[in-house]
Amino acid sequence: MTTYFATGSESTSLTSEDLKAALQLTFDAIGKPKRVLLLPPDHTRIFSRAGELTAMCHQMLGDAVADIMPALGTHSPMKPEQLKHMFPGVPLDLFRPHRWRDDVVTLDEVPASFVSEVTGGLYNSPWKAQVNQLLRDGGHDLIFSIGQVVPHEVIGMANYNKNVFVGTGGAEGINESHYLSAIYGIEQTLGRADTPLRQILNYAQDHFCKDMPLLYALTVIQQMPDGTLHTRGLYIGDDHETFFQAAELARKVNITHLDRAPKHVVAYLDPTEFKSTWLGNKAIYRTRLAIATGGRLTVLGPAVEEFGEDPEIDRLIRKYGYQTKEEIVQMVADNEDLAANPSAAAHLVHGSHENRFEVVYAAGKLTAEEIASVNYTPGDINELMQRYDVSKLNDGWHTDIDGTEFYFIRNPALGLWEASDRG
Repeated sequence: MTTYFATGSESTSLTSEDLKAALQLTFDAIGKPKRVLLLPPDHTRIFSRAGELTAMCHQMLGDAVADIMPALGTHSPMKPEQLKHMFPGVPLDLFRPHRWRDDVVTLDEVPASFVSEVTGGLYNSPWKAQVNQLLRDGGHDLIFSIGQVVPHEVIGMANYNKNVFVGTGGAEGINESHYLSAIYGIEQTLGRADTPLRQILNYAQDHFCKDMPLLYALTVIQQMPDGTLHTRGLYIGDDHETFFQAAELARKVNITHLDRAPKHVVAYLDPTEFKSTWLGNKAIYRTRLAIATGGRLTVLGPAVEEFGEDPEIDRLIRKYGYQTKEEIVQMVADNEDLAANPSAAAHLVHGSHENRFEVVYAAGKLTAEEIASVNYTPGDINELMQRYDVSKLNDGWHTDIDGTEFYFIRNPALGLWEASDRG
């Protein structure tokens, strides 16, 4: 197992030329492959530079790139205009959609004894390691997974083999992974590299993927207070150590430790990226470790038009709402439809304010009645966008028009915020 390229620090700022040189060094080391499958993230990771890296791979490897599969997980397939924007110059006929309910195979099961051990006995079922059948049966001599390591609510630090087992996973594997993590606890998971779910995925990779030619390229991106982005690190390899190096740098540059817990946080959801609460609730996940008890989170989501990206999950969110973890666990026990969709139940747990703080959700394309029905406070998007002019706000502390203080976050998906005195 090898790390082929590793560079990064809190002051590094990698250019496009740096990325291309790193890829060239890697391909020189492994030899030019004959049939390649690229696994980038989808448009919800537009700032990861994975699109640029994918386009570079296509330029450098040419016809050897046979297939490109955005690791959608449960997200909606990318539209042609999104593919053109994220992967400039890459022919659209190379892209394959991942259908998480249909096009999957089960490699094997992580035993219940191991799952129980790493979750401290909180979850006692085996976990199915599922991937899109193209990974197993596509005849590739290189499967190159490309993405960003960043704090994440389900696995602690996103990417690496999550891109494989969740990004191209099946209904059972995705559902169980999300739910077991929710049962373990989001606040015990966020921003940590060696979580129970990560240990489960590492077990699956070590035991079930020995004949799968996996390679990973992992970026670490930092957003500055004025919104500018710097690529602080790039790590390319096929082993766990490659990931842990990237995760350590992400911990340094993507977690903001506040000197006091804000009573009011305002988080903006870029309309090109966030159109559902399924994705937009990163505003809740990534700020919950910072918001003071009794405080308020205002979510500005001008393009949010639905709850779930999947019609059935959208229906379940509307039916059950964002209740407390205890209430959702009971609902799973009492209702067959929610029990059949554990990832939806996990999402409801992760998106709950647990009656500890208020969530004011200003969704541009959902009614006040719809927002209130899922246990959030409706907000007027036009009024709040005028009050909090995102074109003039940097990340950080500001004074509101009523003299109170608020903390602004331009893109909650790019980091994690925490404070020790939440009360």
